[in-house]
Amino acid sequence: MAFVDQVKIELKAGNGGDGIISFRREKFVDMGGPFGGDGGRGGSIILRVDEGLRTLMDFRYKRHFKATHGAKGGTKGMTGRSAEDLYIKVPQGTTVIDAESGRVLGDLTENGQELKVVKGGRGGRGNMKFATPKNPAPELAENGEPGEQMTIKLELKVLADVGLVGFPSVGKSTLLSVVTSAKPKIAAYHFTTLVPNLGMVRLDDGRDFVMADLPGLIEGASQGIGLGIQFLRHVERTKVILHLIDMSGLDETDAYQNFVKINEELKEYDPQLLDRPQIIVPTKMDMPNSADNLVEFRDKLKAQPYLSTVPQIIPISALTRSGVTDLLGATADLLEVTPEFPMKDIPFQDDSHTTTYELENDEPAFVISKGEYGEWVLSGAKIEKLFKMTNTAHDESVLRFARQLRSMGVDDALRQAGAENGDEVAILNFRFEFSE
Repeated sequence: MAFVDQVKIELKAGNGGDGIISFRREKFVDMGGPFGGDGGRGGSIILRVDEGLRTLMDFRYKRHFKATHGAKGGTKGMTGRSAEDLYIKVPQGTTVIDAESGRVLGDLTENGQELKVVKGGRGGRGNMKFATPKNPAPELAENGEPGEQMTIKLELKVLADVGLVGFPSVGKSTLLSVVTSAKPKIAAYHFTTLVPNLGMVRLDDGRDFVMADLPGLIEGASQGIGLGIQFLRHVERTKVILHLIDMSGLDETDAYQNFVKINEELKEYDPQLLDRPQIIVPTKMDMPNSADNLVEFRDKLKAQPYLSTVPQIIPISALTRSGVTDLLGATADLLEVTPEFPMKDIPFQDDSHTTTYELENDEPAFVISKGEYGEWVLSGAKIEKLFKMTNTAHDESVLRFARQLRSMGVDDALRQAGAENGDEVAILNFRFEFSE
C-alpha cells in the first residue's frame, strides 16, 4: 500500500501579445500602407519530472502559477517577443488531474518527462495581416489570445522514507504531530492508530522526507496477532526505522525487553528488516524517572547488544520538543547514505508512457440569458474569447466583431429569444444595441 499526497494548484498561461495598427511613413515611399506587426506568443506552463524531488511539499507554500504574456507587435512589421514557457518541477510518480472534471491529464513517471498543461495564447495579428485589395490600409488589429487556465490536482503515491515503530502509546503519533502538519488521533490507550498516518517533514536546510506513524506493534504480530502482517508490510517499505521506547516507566515494563520484543517481531516477519538502519528514540524524557531509566537501558544495551550494529540513541520529549531537532537532522543524514531496499509485494507496473487525454469541448459557442436590468447577456468561452481579442478602440475592429457574431448565428438566436430593435446586449463589460 502506497500513501497518497495531494495538492491543488491553479495555473494561468500567458496571454498573447496584441497586434498593433501602424502605417509606413517614409519620405520617398508613396502610400506606404500598413506596417503593424503581430504580438508574441504567451508562455505555456509545463510540468517536468525532477528525480531529486520526493514530495509535493513545495506546493504547500505556492499554489498559484502564472506564465508571462507575449509582447506587443512593433512597427515596421516586427513581431513581438514570445514569452518563455514556465516549467514546474514535480517528483516522479505524479498523476495530474483536472480538478473540475476529474479527468486524468497525465502520469509523470520518468525523469525529465514533460506535460504541457495549459497553453499560452497566440499573438494577435497586426494590421499588415488584414490588408486586402478592397481595404489596402486597414485600421484593424487583434488583441492577443487569452492563455488557458486550469485548476489541477497533483497526486503522488509515495512510500514512507521513515517509519516510527514501537509498542502502542509510546508517543509515535505525538512525535508525528509535532514535526509535521499531520493530525493523527492521539489518546492514552492501545491502537489509537489503526491505519498509518503520513507526514511531510521539512528541515531548515531544505531537506525533506516522508515520515509514517505506523500502527502499534505487540508480541505475536508476525503471526497475525493485533494488526499483525498489515503493520509489518508498511515497515518493510521504509528506509530508516525510528524505534520509539517509552522511558517514563509508567507502564511498569522493562524498556530493554520492549526493545528486544519489537525487533524479534521484525525478525520473525523478515530477518532482512533488521538490516534497516535504526535510531533508538527514548520518549517522554520530561517525566521524573526517565533519565534514570535511560541510564539503565544504555547499560543493558551495552552488556547485551541485540543488533550487530548498536543504533544511535537520541532521547526526546515531544512535549517540550527537546532533542527533536537533533533527531530530525540525524534521520536526514542517515537517509542520504541509506540505499533503496527491494520491496517484495509491490507488483511491477509498466508506467513508462504518459497517458494524455484531450478534453472534450461540448460547450456551445454562446449562451443567451437575461441580465439583472433586463438586458440580453451573451456568454460562453468561444464568444468571450473572440471579444477579448477584439480591439474595441477602433471602429473597424468592432465592425469585424459584429460580422463574427452574425456568422455564429448570434443575431438569429437573439431574434428567436425575443430581442427587439434597440434592446441592450452585453458581453462581459461591453454593451451595444441590438439592431435589425
